[in-house]
Amino acid sequence: MKLPPLLQARWNGISRREQHLMLAALALVLAALLWWVGLAPALATLRAAESQHLSLDAQLQQVQRLQQQVKTLQAQPRMAPDDARRMLEASVKQQFGATAQMAVAGERVTVTLKGASADALAQWLAQARLNARVAPSEARLTRSGAGTWDGTLVLSLGTP
Repeated sequence: MKLPPLLQARWNGISRREQHLMLAALALVLAALLWWVGLAPALATLRAAESQHLSLDAQLQQVQRLQQQVKTLQAQPRMAPDDARRMLEASVKQQFGATAQMAVAGERVTVTLKGASADALAQWLAQARLNARVAPSEARLTRSGAGTWDGTLVLSLGTP
């Protein structure tokens, strides 16, 4: 490599030992730069790849389970609105007792809850989706205490 004349004169003016030390320092700086820019990020990605792979596999399995559940629900025959309403009323009484009220307006059902536990609510929603074939379209819930909820749920009848 050809250096500019001023730099070449300066380089020739220092001793051989200093030239070797300068070249060693330059090599060290280049090696550090190569490490920080090229190798360290790649090694960090490689270390994190296994855990990311496991996480993505778990997400894929969850999505596949949900896909299977959707296919199962889509394969079920449509339920008459009156049958769905009766099943929904029975499930509300069974799961919540007197702490819930149900009002029907066409294909919309409004369920008003007072002090419903989170577990009972989650179970009931899953059961209502599968058995009565309803889907929540609105939810206005507020936490009323330790693990209990108050509010209203609006469900749509006739959802496959």
